[in-house]
Amino acid sequence: LHVLSVSYNCCSRLLLALHCSKPDRMIPLSDYQKIGIGLSGFGIVFLFLGTVLFFDRGLLAMGNILFIAGLAFVIGMERTFKFFFQARKARATGCFMGGILIVLLGYPVIGMLVELYGFFLLFKGFLPVAVNFLRRVPIIGNILNLPGLRSLMARVEEGSSSMA
Repeated sequence: LHVLSVSYNCCSRLLLALHCSKPDRMIPLSDYQKIGIGLSGFGIVFLFLGTVLFFDRGLLAMGNILFIAGLAFVIGMERTFKFFFQARKARATGCFMGGILIVLLGYPVIGMLVELYGFFLLFKGFLPVAVNFLRRVPIIGNILNLPGLRSLMARVEEGSSSMA
């Protein structure tokens, strides 16, 4: 009986220590940022479903709107406008927004291709960071370090860092 109470006491101390230390490491989020993360997540889900269900125009349009609204909630309206409407990102923003417009007009495959090109142009500076992060993930890192993919990822990192 004494052993059980000691182990219970140790477990409860461990859980209390984990519970108390966890909020210190977490990034504090405002309510607007939490809403934005939810909207962006639903946007990504709708975009995925719209693509899987043979480029369903309604799902793709809803996904685009939710994703952009979520981005605005997460980083704020001013930063969103500053991000999209920079002079050096005019072509990227035009392709991204034009792709959304083409999807809304009823040509989802063409619109998604234009939108994907704009998305790549907008976020190409983030690619080296994403590739380095993915290389550290256990299973994905092993896949990315295969001979053919390693050289491709190296070219993506070099090309993105020189274009940014």
